[in-house]
Amino acid sequence: NALNKTVCALLAVARERIVISTPYFNPPRVVMREIDDALARGVGIEFIVGHRTANDFYVPPGEPFHASGALPYLYEDNLRAFARRREPLLASGQLKIRLWNDPGHTFHAKGVWVDERYCLLTGNNLNPRGFNLDLENGLLIDDPLGQWRGPCEKELSALREHAPAIDSARALGVKAEHPKPVRKLLRRLRYSR
Repeated sequence: NALNKTVCALLAVARERIVISTPYFNPPRVVMREIDDALARGVGIEFIVGHRTANDFYVPPGEPFHASGALPYLYEDNLRAFARRREPLLASGQLKIRLWNDPGHTFHAKGVWVDERYCLLTGNNLNPRGFNLDLENGLLIDDPLGQWRGPCEKELSALREHAPAIDSARALGVKAEHPKPVRKLLRRLRYSR
């Protein structure tokens, strides 16, 4: 659809900087391909992703577990694998990953900012479901004169306030730290795949 094509086109035209805000780290293959192409071009990329405890599906310790409670850990595993494969880019600063966490609040901010010119505000989670099944909306701002640069930077600064950058995949912990029901369910999902 037009929104999906716009997301991919924005990533493809980036020359300096991309900022992506999404609550769930589960990009579709086509988006991941555009991200890797942008990194290969030398574009700086910054992700602002919700911490697993800032996810709507997170089940705190001591509460009854349900299958959807594994989703925050699955997204974290995806992010860990992404970061591990791109560790040199994290170390160089070309790739930044920020984990948003403000205890007691969930994170649902979504958007794509490109080269301080384009800003896409959208309901799309930038995941396979959002790309293939959901009817999503979006507002694309093309700002060649830089009139929206200040408000955009203010918004990004507010998001970064609760989103410290990680320096390596190790900062995301290890799968062995997941609660036992989560490990069991994710192992079963990987096996069935």
